[in-house]
Amino acid sequence: MIEELDGEQHLVRIPFEDDSVEILVRASADAVARIAPDGVPAVRVVEATIDYLLTRQRPDDLPPQLDLEDVVPAYEGFEGELRRRLTETS
Repeated sequence: MIEELDGEQHLVRIPFEDDSVEILVRASADAVARIAPDGVPAVRVVEATIDYLLTRQRPDDLPPQLDLEDVVPAYEGFEGELRRRLTETS
């Protein structure tokens, strides 16, 4: 579940084992515009980012706060993969 707190902050709750993991994700307008096709809302970018990360690590291994600007350089090919995913689902 993703709760939009304001234009850039999103609280993500990921069910895990008998509980859930909460991650505060910051998605600046600049990062969203750079990654997403026109018209894709930030919440969709956050959702796709979390899905991307969960294919690479467990939810409890993710940091409690995550900035989209930090994910981009950490994963080679992240922007292209996210753009592809968002284009397929829009």
